[in-house]
Amino acid sequence: MSAGQTSDTTSSVETLNVLTRTRTGLQYWSMEMENPSTSASELTSLSAMSWMRFAKDLYDGCIKQICILSDLERMKSEAEELRQLHATSTTESVLTLSAKTKKERFDKQSWDSLKASPFYDVLWEHKDVLPDEIPADLPQDKGIQHEIDLVPGTKYCVTRQWPQPRDQVKAIDDFFESRRQAGQKPQGGWRIVLAYNKLNGATIPAQTPIPRKGVIIDSMAKSTIYSALDLRDGFYQILMRESDIALTAVGTPSGMLWEWLVMPQGLKNAPATFNRCVTHLLRSVRDFAPSYFDDVFVHNRAVNGKSDVEVHKEQLRKLLGLMRKHKLYANLKKCIFGASEIPILGCLVGKNGVRPDPEKVRDK
Repeated sequence: MSAGQTSDTTSSVETLNVLTRTRTGLQYWSMEMENPSTSASELTSLSAMSWMRFAKDLYDGCIKQICILSDLERMKSEAEELRQLHATSTTESVLTLSAKTKKERFDKQSWDSLKASPFYDVLWEHKDVLPDEIPADLPQDKGIQHEIDLVPGTKYCVTRQWPQPRDQVKAIDDFFESRRQAGQKPQGGWRIVLAYNKLNGATIPAQTPIPRKGVIIDSMAKSTIYSALDLRDGFYQILMRESDIALTAVGTPSGMLWEWLVMPQGLKNAPATFNRCVTHLLRSVRDFAPSYFDDVFVHNRAVNGKSDVEVHKEQLRKLLGLMRKHKLYANLKKCIFGASEIPILGCLVGKNGVRPDPEKVRDK
């Protein structure tokens, strides 16, 4: 800001040239401040706000504007740099990360589109881990089964069927008949989630820690190349404990009664079981491929004279080989390979650091 001062015998008024950043761009305007602080001692004696309080108030919308004191020429120079940086960032975000673009990427992602990728050979070598359809066979025992531990004295839980639209009834019947997942997902269809309300209410909560977002992101510091794999139908790759299979019985609108041999969606503690299973099976590659439920992130930089691409190929080969061994599958259309930046838990993580994902940020 720059200022020109006028004064009288009782008070002083400064006219401030203010720069504000609005949705339509950068704007200059003037404001008058009566009896402003004129020395460093007066400024430092003002009440202070802790950084945590400032961040909280800013996030909650209690702080509408932030003013930075500076000279006019420096302000103009920094404003121009900020404008150019913001314009570039906004353009990239809108073009590459909008919902429409994501859908287009999902639709276009195919083996043919990957042929130009330096990772095509590694991926094709493990194409059975990236199938169009998951085998309908009963999965192998991975050493971790889903268990339902009930509160002592719990009676049998029965839930009545309720009316449903015809398209949902058909989706449910088709789902159980074909043993294939359906669901209202980004690519369309229906996701079947069972209403185990009473059973869940009588289930003892699992004490499994959830992976910490900060730890995962911090582990990727200084990396220059990234991949993200989306595990497919992960719940259905975990067996139920045999003694608990009867508890999973569910009725369908057509009058059928089904029991689940694998872990269905809708059970309490199911996400915790799935996360524990994936973490256990992929523990040997955790240093370069941390997981968060059904997402696995691969990252590295150039080391020992090898380029980051060469190292990334080796890491992908190790991860995909481990997934093949344990019968874990990924959705090719939702995977990202060899990118300089990937979305992770509401953020964009890349070689230039971490920034909010524009698709997760909305103006209040």
